[in-house]
Amino acid sequence: MSINWYPGHMHKAQKEIKKRLPDVDMFIEVLDARIPYSSQNPMLASLRGNKPCIKILNKTDLADPGKTKQWQGYLEQKKNTKTLALNLNQANKSEQIFLLCQKLVTNKGTKISPITCLITGIPNVGKSTLINTLASRTIAKTGNEPAVTQTQQRIDLGNNIILFDTPGLLWPKVENADSGYRLAITGAIKDTAIEYEDIAYYAAEFFLKNHHEALLNRYDLEETPRDETTLLEQIGKKRGALITGGRVDFNKASAIFIHDYRSGFLGRISLETPQVVEAEIIKTEQISAEKAAVKAERKKR
Repeated sequence: MSINWYPGHMHKAQKEIKKRLPDVDMFIEVLDARIPYSSQNPMLASLRGNKPCIKILNKTDLADPGKTKQWQGYLEQKKNTKTLALNLNQANKSEQIFLLCQKLVTNKGTKISPITCLITGIPNVGKSTLINTLASRTIAKTGNEPAVTQTQQRIDLGNNIILFDTPGLLWPKVENADSGYRLAITGAIKDTAIEYEDIAYYAAEFFLKNHHEALLNRYDLEETPRDETTLLEQIGKKRGALITGGRVDFNKASAIFIHDYRSGFLGRISLETPQVVEAEIIKTEQISAEKAAVKAERKKR
């Protein structure tokens, strides 16, 4: 899937992060618990080096609890990495985050030498809401649209911890096509930059293969649709997404389906597992190698 949305402030933010690195003790990366791999920024891994990192798996109220635990174990295999699963409806988990910061950076955490954290996350992952929770006051602007935060902020959390906020960062090119679709399905990419029908067909294939019961329950279907087109057609008829002549408006039906998933009406469903992602990584690397070989061969001619 091609993502054609990379605002100028994101390029600027990358440069600002690189400048800030020498003063940063650790990172806090907010992930979408439904897509922990796809919502990771590959740029951060290269910038971070060996500095400690807390990966916050947010929106766990929308994700499969078992798969979230799998991801926590998988992510914590990396050196200096800890995870914490939470959702926006839970009681304040600030204290747990503060304690993790102190455990990961043991030589700081005083008034004279506070711990400096840089918090990052893709658009619409809940980073701004988390910042407001940590600060116990409204600092960061929140919203359901991606790209709300556009400038860096320095925030004193009052616990001998200084937090640097950054805009929600995407990257110019998503190598793994499946990750591109998952980012679009969960709302990390502005709806104006995607085609609902395109991502709905991808989501429909996934649900028909893995979660057909959720479709039957949500849309009151008597039997599992035979394919993606039939599913979207039935959703359109059930929800009144019709145009002249009683035909289904597939764009509207697709939007209904995607928003039902984003809102949790289809259940707590994660879109990826560590095993699935590792297989996709191998496939993506093979495709890249084949393209590079073809390109090299053309240069010889």
